[in-house]
Amino acid sequence: MRKIYFLAERCDGCLACEAACMETKSLTKSLFMAKLEQPAPQARINVKKTDGRYWSSICQHCVEAMCVGACMTGAMQYSETGEVFHEVESCVGCWMCVMVCPFGAVIPLENVKKVSKCDLCKDEKTPPCVVACTRKALCYCTAEDYENEG
Repeated sequence: MRKIYFLAERCDGCLACEAACMETKSLTKSLFMAKLEQPAPQARINVKKTDGRYWSSICQHCVEAMCVGACMTGAMQYSETGEVFHEVESCVGCWMCVMVCPFGAVIPLENVKKVSKCDLCKDEKTPPCVVACTRKALCYCTAEDYENEG
């Protein structure tokens, strides 16, 4: 299974990945216009700086995902290929998934009492956040490829 890996030593904190994600998840598909949307789109990847080093919170599509186990409605599920996805229509906004995710990757949405998380932009060959990262701090690859990359 391919997923997005973060290579901290390459990140300079430009936040292009967040902007690309927000633009992709917006209704208008425009970063400028997205800021006017209600509710405003939220990036599914978040980059923070702690002690002079950048780190990312993004869904790890865990094999034994705690968010899936904690979801009382089945809104958090595994795809046929093993990725964790969120079915918005089934979500009741209990936020149990938010509380149990050890990566802080499940994000509560304001004003709608639902959550969102990285869905790997399944309609794209490569997720836009990875494409936007000019420093190659994001790798959309298998675990084996990631080991060779790092």
